[in-house]
Amino acid sequence: MTDPVTVTVPLGDRAYEVRIGQGLLADAGRHVAPLLARPRVAIVTDEVVARLHLPALEAALRAEGIACEALVLPAGEGTKSWPQLTRCVEWLLERQVERRDVVLALGGGVIGDLVGFAVAILRRGVRFVQLPTTLLAQVDSSVGGKTGINSPHGKNLIGAFHQPSLVLADIDVLDTLSPRDFLSGYGEVVKYGLLGDADFFGWLEAHGPDLARDAGLRQRAVAHSVAMKAGIVTRDETEQGERALLNLGHTFGHALESATGYSDRLLHGEGVAIGCALAFDLSARMGLCPQEEPSRVLAHLRAMGMPARLSDIPGVLPDDAALIALMGQDKKVVDGRLRFVLARGIGAAFVSDAVEDATLTRVLADARH
Repeated sequence: MTDPVTVTVPLGDRAYEVRIGQGLLADAGRHVAPLLARPRVAIVTDEVVARLHLPALEAALRAEGIACEALVLPAGEGTKSWPQLTRCVEWLLERQVERRDVVLALGGGVIGDLVGFAVAILRRGVRFVQLPTTLLAQVDSSVGGKTGINSPHGKNLIGAFHQPSLVLADIDVLDTLSPRDFLSGYGEVVKYGLLGDADFFGWLEAHGPDLARDAGLRQRAVAHSVAMKAGIVTRDETEQGERALLNLGHTFGHALESATGYSDRLLHGEGVAIGCALAFDLSARMGLCPQEEPSRVLAHLRAMGMPARLSDIPGVLPDDAALIALMGQDKKVVDGRLRFVLARGIGAAFVSDAVEDATLTRVLADARH
């Protein structure tokens, strides 16, 4: 068993640790206990995760004398909605959760985002701990304090910045993911190499296919991704500048998720992977990066068995104009202008609003074949 790795997110009096290692869920009570003003917590999870991991968490809490109750929500992106947010907040109020208490978010990005938003508005701010159970959540959504729900107008348009008090990323729980869900999370891992660390991308080219079966490599990939995100979040917590780079691939990806109805046709990390490939293609067509870079990105995604083009998405997609209209709902839009994360090369991303519709349309059209 590997020794745990700790990454600190140094945000002054709101600083917290992200602990990454094996067996952390079974030891969660010991990690959570120092945060508690009284020995009780509320847990929010989903039906799939509850079957797999809730008993182990409850046993870990009981072992430390911590009482707990759990709310089990439906699984899936549809849970990031007003009805389930209301259900979560009202349930926490019924349990008389106080501002000094701690709520545990046990699940993937959907549960983490929803619970984070619920506790951000509950009594104007209640503490919470992230227990991410997917690769995507461990490397991205559990760190940095972005919380929220979706709207029919687009993804993550309603929310708040609310940092967790602790993140426990147990890499053993990733063994319960389906291959597709694991690879969806990998879409966020590879993003870190593409946006700011060419050496990490090179490491992923060499070791990416082995992450699912090698705990040591998996821990290294998660820890490196978290450390990169922690550094960016510390420098730009509320996305006024550099943090926008973390959205590499997301302007395309969120539009594609919306176009596919937030369904199993396209998982979030798959949309990000396709979006990264499109962003590099767009960058090359604009003369910003060498033509070999998009080919390298595409080749790696293909080697990992991931979708990389619009033609890899099952079913019929809206036309290019409709997809561009969906991109117009992106949170990065400023004064009505689309802003994309583009690249001068692998590991050298930047934000630009100088993308012409004609070039964008050509990129989308070619990606359909």
